[in-house]
Amino acid sequence: EYFEGEIAILMGGRCAEKLVLNTETTGAAHDIEVATDQARKMVTEWGMSPVMGPLTFGKKEEQIFLGREIAQHRDYSEDTAIRIDKEVKRIVEECYERARKTLEENREALVRLAEALLEYETLDSWQIEAIMKGEPIKPRESAPRDTDSQGQPAAKDKAPGPSPLPQ
Repeated sequence: EYFEGEIAILMGGRCAEKLVLNTETTGAAHDIEVATDQARKMVTEWGMSPVMGPLTFGKKEEQIFLGREIAQHRDYSEDTAIRIDKEVKRIVEECYERARKTLEENREALVRLAEALLEYETLDSWQIEAIMKGEPIKPRESAPRDTDSQGQPAAKDKAPGPSPLPQ
């Protein structure tokens, strides 16, 4: 489930292009590459495919000499290769549909986030939370001052202690 969630997130950019702009661009190319690689590893290395079972496919031959990369040796039949490809495609397409459905169900928030990014370029977590709730956001300069690294209110009930710096 964890890896499918990651793949769905990676497919979100392509889904948003299709949903909002009704087009596909090269902007999501790297995300699609990473999503496909992740799905292929699920099937061939990690034994995480209900169709292919808890098996690994392909032996890795590490050639460290002169900085050569790790080579993959195919130790399975053409029929198995076809089944692997179909399973990788199924995983990526299911994750794409998960991302599409999530974006369609939250289209208003998607539009609000896109508009805020066009205006502010970057958003803090507290701004994103406000946008998701449909609340107005303030520019970065008016961010809460007493927040921790996660944008959460800083604890004010801490007892004063000795200074961590040597005297």
